[in-house]
Formats: sequence, structure tokens, C-alpha cells
Amino acid sequence: MPSLLLASILAASAPAAAVTTPPSPSASASAALPSLERRQELLFEAAKLGRADLIPLLVRQGADVNAYEGRGFTPLILAAYNGQAAAVDALLKAGADPCKADRSQGNTALMGVAFKGDDRIAAMLLRQTCDVDARNNAGQTALMMAALFNRTQQVGMLLKAGADPQVIDAAGRSAASVVAAQGNTALAEQLAAPKR
Repeated sequence: MPSLLLASILAASAPAAAVTTPPSPSASASAALPSLERRQELLFEAAKLGRADLIPLLVRQGADVNAYEGRGFTPLILAAYNGQAAAVDALLKAGADPCKADRSQGNTALMGVAFKGDDRIAAMLLRQTCDVDARNNAGQTALMMAALFNRTQQVGMLLKAGADPQVIDAAGRSAASVVAAQGNTALAEQLAAPKR
């Protein structure tokens, strides 16, 4: 992020001070707040790049913490998918909806992190009040995705949080059948075991 842009964001958020002399035209132009559209773009970039320090500021200046970017992802989904734990935390504190799915496939942040395998972020998201068995457009759950990519730690976390291994997706597969088809018998047996 260019330092001039960062300076303009910070200047616009600073408390008003007594002004004894009028600012020069170049100084006022450099301190001008970026457009709301640009602030929204910056929020998506901050989420993706892990700039947790900028997230509260951009949200206070009107960026929508639950907006969709061009590909249909929210800032939280971008942060989770890109392994940006500090940004995930900042977005949740700023009011990001942890249950909101992407626009194109219906994947949530928890599904994205199951795909990528960041256990810290999975733990953060599992502390939220979302349906642990939420399904995407193909009927798949975060547990199915974690199992598919052999994220054994996340599988355990999801099961502990109450994820149902018997959920069937639109193709008629369960998490256990997905991993059994891959030859991962140990994980398939864990998923096929009855809930206790």
C-alpha cells in the first residue's frame, strides 16, 4: 500500500485539531480520504494480505465488512482462505458475518480454511455461532472438505464441534465415503464410527 494513501487514511481518521493557518492546496489533496469504493477495495486487500491494522480503520470509515468483491468473496473468506489469522480476528471483531457464504459456490470461511488447512483459523471460526454442518451449493460441508484434503486435525475439531459425518452431499457422498474412495481407511473409519 502506498505510504501516501496510508497517510491519507490515517489523517482522515485523526481527531480534528485546531487549525491556525489554512492548509495548502497540495496538503489538503494529499490528506483527502479515498472514495468509499477505494476504501472497500482496500478492505479486501487488507484482508487478503493480512493487514489487520488497517481493518478497523477502514470499517470505521465506511467500508462494508460483509461486502462481496468481484469474484463473490467476503473479506473474511479472503482472509481465512489466505491464512491471515490476525486479519480474521480483526474482521470478526469488526462485525464480519462468519456464516456468510461466497456468492458463486456457497462456500463459507470455515469451508475455505478446511480446504487450506490452517488449524488456528479453523479454531477461531468454530468459536462462532454458525451451523457446523452448513452446506455449499453442492451439498458439501466443512467436514467433507477437511476429510477430502486429509486435514485430520480439523476433522477432529469439526467432530468435536458437533459436525455430522453422516451428512450426504448432492452426489450422494458422505465425508467417510469421500476418504474411503481415496484409500484413507483410517480417516474413513474415524468418520464412520458412531457419534458418542
